[in-house]
Amino acid sequence: MATVLHTESSSGHGGQEIRTLAEVRWLLGHGWGALIACQPDSPLFAEAKASAIPVEPVRMRSATDVGALLRLRRLIRDRDVSLVHTHSSIDSWVAGVAAKSLGRPVVRTRHVSIPIGRRRALVYRLADRIITSAESVRSIVIAAGIAPERVLTIAAGVEGDRFHPGVSGRSVRREFGLGDAPVVGLVANVRGSKGHNVFLEAAGAVLASKPDARFLIVGDGVGFDEVCRRVREKGLDPSVRLTGFRRDIPEVMAALDVLVLPSIRSEAIPQVIPQALAVGTPVVASTVGGSPELIRDGENGRLVPPGDARALADAILALLREPARARAMACAGQATVRERYTIDATMARTAGVYRGLLGI
Repeated sequence: MATVLHTESSSGHGGQEIRTLAEVRWLLGHGWGALIACQPDSPLFAEAKASAIPVEPVRMRSATDVGALLRLRRLIRDRDVSLVHTHSSIDSWVAGVAAKSLGRPVVRTRHVSIPIGRRRALVYRLADRIITSAESVRSIVIAAGIAPERVLTIAAGVEGDRFHPGVSGRSVRREFGLGDAPVVGLVANVRGSKGHNVFLEAAGAVLASKPDARFLIVGDGVGFDEVCRRVREKGLDPSVRLTGFRRDIPEVMAALDVLVLPSIRSEAIPQVIPQALAVGTPVVASTVGGSPELIRDGENGRLVPPGDARALADAILALLREPARARAMACAGQATVRERYTIDATMARTAGVYRGLLGI
């Protein structure tokens, strides 16, 4: 049995950490050995432990952290790791060098659409294959000087046993006293790139036309307190709720009439978009990163320019006022997810990359 070690030096808990957990779960359920090495005080470590996923705490302070390199090298040898899959810059250096020193192949996933400088591209040369979360991200990696044949796009997959049309959002609506009100949600790590300020501006505009609308901001992050402050300053407290981190994301998605992702920078194909579509919730997204690779405007969702609160509000109102059209878009989105974005489909491709490098 081949064993894959996933490494993550980030202390955040966003899409890439959630994807790592899902992919390790899939590997463990399909005949692979798998484990995670991550920061000991990170949400990823806590979530892996809570989910009974094999995880090892490894403090990774910098790209030149010799102690982390030696700890990872021991872990690879002791756990008979066959392949190392890295996810962020620091772990790509220390785990990549550790793996190469023992003759193990390395896969790197690039999750974000931030441009890569030539010097920063050096770490990608440690990897035998680079997986990108969207074609737009693949173009960025290639533009940094990496050979195109070493870079392929595999988006995050949706776990169909969790996200499906049968999921009910009634418990979430009861918890927040939403009743039958139209509910618009933003599910994302709370940081500047996700466009929470744009969302709040759009919420104000929607409320001017539809005062019974309610808004949920789901997630945690470095910007949480700032967003709370802005909600108060704008007088939106009666209509906007910040829920913090939640594990019941399928039920949250099902409780929404519209999911909004108004990112202003740095997106691949955000996992929340196919997740929402899988449960049947219509989506409005900005044209950032890989979102337009999944959403076809007016067909399976709506696209708006980044930072344009008025356009965002108009798209939300159109979906709330035309529920039949919104449902039709969501159904078209469900079909897209079934065809291309299930966890089985995406992980079959990822496992194919592993097998090719391992010669099995």
